[in-house]
Amino acid sequence: MTPNDTTTTRRSFLKAAGGAAAAATVATPVAGGGTDAARQDGQQGGLLTYARGNDSGTLDPQNTTSGEDAKVTNQMYDTLIAFEPGGASLTAGLATEWNLEETTTTLTLREGVQFHNGEQFTADDFIATFRRFTDPNFEFFPGQEYISGYSSFTLGDWVESVEKDGDFGLTIELSQRYAPFLRNLAMFASAVLSEQAIQNLGQDLSEQPVGTGPFQLENWDQGNQQIRLSAYDDYWGEGPQVDEVVFTAIGQNSTRAQALDTGEADIIDGLGAQSSQVVQQSNNAELREKAGINIGYMAFNMANFEPFRDRRVRRAISLAVNTEAIVNNIFRGIAEQASQPIPSNVRGYNEEIDPYPYSPERAQQLLQEAGYGDGFEFELATFQNPRTYNPNPQQAAQVVKSNLADVGLTVTINRMPFNPFLDYTDQGKHDACFLGWMTDNADPDNFYFALLHPGVSQDDVPEGQDWVGWDTEGFNTLDVAAWANTDFMDLTERAQRTYDSEERADLYRQAGQLARDEAPWVFMDHAKELRGVHNRVDGYVVEVIGGPFLRLVSLGGG
Repeated sequence: MTPNDTTTTRRSFLKAAGGAAAAATVATPVAGGGTDAARQDGQQGGLLTYARGNDSGTLDPQNTTSGEDAKVTNQMYDTLIAFEPGGASLTAGLATEWNLEETTTTLTLREGVQFHNGEQFTADDFIATFRRFTDPNFEFFPGQEYISGYSSFTLGDWVESVEKDGDFGLTIELSQRYAPFLRNLAMFASAVLSEQAIQNLGQDLSEQPVGTGPFQLENWDQGNQQIRLSAYDDYWGEGPQVDEVVFTAIGQNSTRAQALDTGEADIIDGLGAQSSQVVQQSNNAELREKAGINIGYMAFNMANFEPFRDRRVRRAISLAVNTEAIVNNIFRGIAEQASQPIPSNVRGYNEEIDPYPYSPERAQQLLQEAGYGDGFEFELATFQNPRTYNPNPQQAAQVVKSNLADVGLTVTINRMPFNPFLDYTDQGKHDACFLGWMTDNADPDNFYFALLHPGVSQDDVPEGQDWVGWDTEGFNTLDVAAWANTDFMDLTERAQRTYDSEERADLYRQAGQLARDEAPWVFMDHAKELRGVHNRVDGYVVEVIGGPFLRLVSLGGG
């Protein structure tokens, strides 16, 4: 394949909510203060409150990879192809028909769609959207520092040209056969912007979004971490069923769960084991869950810390860390132990692979064989706030520290708020780090290539070495292990070019076995998607990709 010709930064991919400071009290979010009678009337319409752990950083889908940002932008923007609510199947969005054959994608666009600024949606809007996202020579390109790393990963690396066929037809030519491409068009980063807004607003789209979605922006109160949206009356699709949606940030999981119970929130996410119990015990709400498509892991930075370049050391640590105990005793029923980079609900999962067993004796033997029988000290960088794939990172880090002390290794835990943590790992300063990934499109490529391929050509990997330096041109800093195994790279590159689904699955099963054997990560867990939903909420489905699909939600009496 053609390697990435632009450097993809981890921060641009993973700037996600790390949790805000704890909220001591929760106020019912209403515009301009006062009380909100509308959401108490039990009738169609009203105000829906969605409580989460952190505020947004931007409202421009091309300026972020944050899951918190996407929750809001997904209400205001549409993509050409969409994900079925609550599932992973593709469905019609701003395109009604599509086809991928070899390197050519053709799409028929929906007619009669209107942007929030009153402009009609046409093929020109997607072309302008694509160029703004990927083309530094475009007159309205907002700058490399502004555009997220999804620019290359989603479209830029694969698309050679985009041409229109009248106002409502598109032909997209790819640089190679690329199996995940249709799913990439459904990712939040592929949201379609208004050409007029691109020209008139530039970077101001970060606070003045203009989409075709079911809701439009009314107000963003950054001081109180609340975003108010109103129903867009000219929305082309089903819904919305409520008049307004407010996204409000409540940093503490337990406080968020209490807000749901008291009726100050209608839907909450970011739940851990304890806060889930609060919801389960509530008479006013229920806990809903669905198998997630994610991975939590601890990565070894081979470029930064020499002992990790020895596979025996990586395998020793994988044997010494009791991931089963972390999952069962800390995550307590909201996750399962991982054996490979993808969960079992993704095509290409290798059912023959078992998680590393907990074996400190075998770990000590491997360390002795590698010449580290006297041990060594390293830093484990971790984020402070819960993530879906690691709902209690601080306790998990303590278990890792204790387990590794038992085999003679000394761990210094470096805890940081999530955004500074991403800066730190983006620059490769860590020895080892906790991280994770929630899928963008449910394709195995979104794990294997995005997280474990260094983004460079196989020819750029030094002979006899399975890692590269962070200063290598084109290096993908999502690969926080700096792992560059050419056999693995070949498998994932071949899988991208393969359209036969079973052949792809077999290539990923091989890649999973190789990753397990080479151990660039300690494979920790795959977590459930958990939501707390008030009894008055109807029509909400727990999303695994995209969403939340709040256009389908209505408020009953509860």
